[in-house]
Amino acid sequence: MPPSQQRLRTLVRHPEFARGAREMVGVALGIGAWGLVTGMAMVKSGLEPWIAVLMSLTVFAGTAQLAVAPLMASGAPIWVVWATALCLNLRFVIFSSQWRPYFAQMPLKRRALMSYFTADLNYVLFMRRFPERRPAPEQLPYFWGGVLVNAGSWHVLSLVGITLGHHIPPEWGLGFAGTVALLAMTYSMLADRATWLPALLAGAAAVAAYALPLKLNMLVAIAAAVAVGTIIDHAKPRREQAA
Repeated sequence: MPPSQQRLRTLVRHPEFARGAREMVGVALGIGAWGLVTGMAMVKSGLEPWIAVLMSLTVFAGTAQLAVAPLMASGAPIWVVWATALCLNLRFVIFSSQWRPYFAQMPLKRRALMSYFTADLNYVLFMRRFPERRPAPEQLPYFWGGVLVNAGSWHVLSLVGITLGHHIPPEWGLGFAGTVALLAMTYSMLADRATWLPALLAGAAAVAAYALPLKLNMLVAIAAAVAVGTIIDHAKPRREQAA
């Protein structure tokens, strides 16, 4: 058996691969609903179905897809489309910097492949599973188990939304249903002050900065949440030492 197939078999059979997939299944319903809504929105905005399919498979970022689809359909300058998508996806730079202590020792090609599959909720679940920022053998199987379920639920439902976009009436309110599913999913992950406080601050920052162009309010919200979370993490050891 080739070494690559042997590594793949070992990865899939690892208990942490199943755990990562199992924990992601709990939030896959919300991810799939959001993918369905995004697929519908792209075709309803005027994009050709083949462009929407290509965009869904290559961009793999729901917020950016929803933002740039009407820009592309209206013939906006390409630099505006790219700038909007870049600003909305800058949060992944923050995520990747947090992942670096776990995967920095891996080859560049493997990390580049992993970067395609990274997503918001994969980041949240991974950090909750491995709070200590040091590499361990079980982290890679857990990562792949989660991201494959996440990517599968997103792409399948996104393609369904693209296919049925013009046949589903807006009165069904699927966009609102997808948002509610994501909110419920996020609420279930808020367990203590270290998660509640950054979430509340992120929401407040997003509303306060809503008037910023190119949806930069989302970047402001993410930066505020990460800053507060970092402060809480650094203050925790001092509190424990004082106790």
